[in-house]
Amino acid sequence: MNDNDAEAFPQNDMPQAFSSCLSSTMFVVQSGVVKFRLFTQSLYSFSRFYRTANSHIVVGINSPSCGTHVRCAAALWAPGTKTLLRGSSVVNNNHNIVQTRWNSTDEQSSRQRIRKPLMLMDFPQLVWPSVIKTIRNWIMVHFIIRPYFDREFSLPDFVQGAKQALQVVSSSLAGGEVKHLEGLVDRAAIADLKQSISKMSVAERYDIQVVKEDVYFSFPYQVGVMFDESDDDSQKRFVEITMVFHVLRGLKGMIERGETVPLNVGVLPEFRDKISICNYRFIKEFTKGVDSDWTVNVVNHFKPSDYVEE
Repeated sequence: MNDNDAEAFPQNDMPQAFSSCLSSTMFVVQSGVVKFRLFTQSLYSFSRFYRTANSHIVVGINSPSCGTHVRCAAALWAPGTKTLLRGSSVVNNNHNIVQTRWNSTDEQSSRQRIRKPLMLMDFPQLVWPSVIKTIRNWIMVHFIIRPYFDREFSLPDFVQGAKQALQVVSSSLAGGEVKHLEGLVDRAAIADLKQSISKMSVAERYDIQVVKEDVYFSFPYQVGVMFDESDDDSQKRFVEITMVFHVLRGLKGMIERGETVPLNVGVLPEFRDKISICNYRFIKEFTKGVDSDWTVNVVNHFKPSDYVEE
């Protein structure tokens, strides 16, 4: 510093100038600290929102001209998608809290997009045989049905007849001709099937149709005997058999073309959408003096792929 500078800055004024300069520096530092704290709090709030939003990115606009509480448009973008989910966010400048509202999360929107398949009848979905029931079925057929009800009853022959019934019933349902099932399907079951078919689209009804040659695996899930003692004169006796059919659409054509059908066809991805499972329950009265035929009182079709999460 030269003499001229010293004269420009009197010694009496130097402490006051230094104090003013120090105060300005401290103000700048304090402002920077406050801004840094505000920034870290906002960053923390944003990180909490980011975790809460389930991997969604929030884009918002904070305009000081809108006042203390700023309501701004926001968009949610899900990685791997090309669409934005519209929503809104509210920013509180006093507390640096970001509050967000959106229409739906990924999980909620996926539930809305995936339509639950319509069921023909309210019946448990049976897929695989039970070892205990299989042993019990053998006992029922050989020690009760054949000795006391029908000596000529054969379970393999019944399974072949059940496949034919599967084809007839499914074809009538696919064509919307439920009235043609009278005599083959129980009246109470027909009423339920009419109501279910009326709610299905043409494509959904088409999936119901089954050709018996497309059945690659079938088995009697349960064989039961029922007695009705409400009539004092005679005791009514019924036999009820629940069948499970695994169907591969197009299997008949593959065999006719000489194509090899894999043994693990049920787990291969290329055949997943072509596989369906059918549950049919048959009943027949074996009361003495009563001549009756087998009728169907439960009909259910479903695709396992409809219940597999991607």
